[in-house]
Amino acid sequence: MSQVEESVEVGVPVRTAYNQWTQFESFPEFMSGVERIEQRTDTLTHWVTNVDGVRREFDAEITEQIPDERVAWTTVGGQARQAGVVTFHHLDEGHTKVMLQMDFDPQGVTETVGDKLGFVKRQAKGDLERFKTFIEKRGRETGEWRGTVQ
Repeated sequence: MSQVEESVEVGVPVRTAYNQWTQFESFPEFMSGVERIEQRTDTLTHWVTNVDGVRREFDAEITEQIPDERVAWTTVGGQARQAGVVTFHHLDEGHTKVMLQMDFDPQGVTETVGDKLGFVKRQAKGDLERFKTFIEKRGRETGEWRGTVQ
């Protein structure tokens, strides 16, 4: 398993950053390589990704969700194996630190080499930077889900 840890400070309150992160179907607007996400239940999403010509479909299950604090997930079935957590840290009334921690299992030679060259780390950092731009430009979330999963 490989690991990635990245963070970004965003110029919105914790509630706004967290609420936007629960809108999984909007992820293709700021995550490169994510073609589509379907919210199937409160805790199950279906992902379609295409990274450097490698297309994958998989389901991810929310394993823990605490409003304004964290969203944790793990993949179930499908072609990708990963688990992670995104946490939200109050800096002040208008700023939040969003931290991503993810474990993943590269599949095949191309993904293994890409991982060793830091591709996944750079992609995660870029996705967080695009999230920052997305939410700061909007200034508000596109929706929210405030349920708790434990």
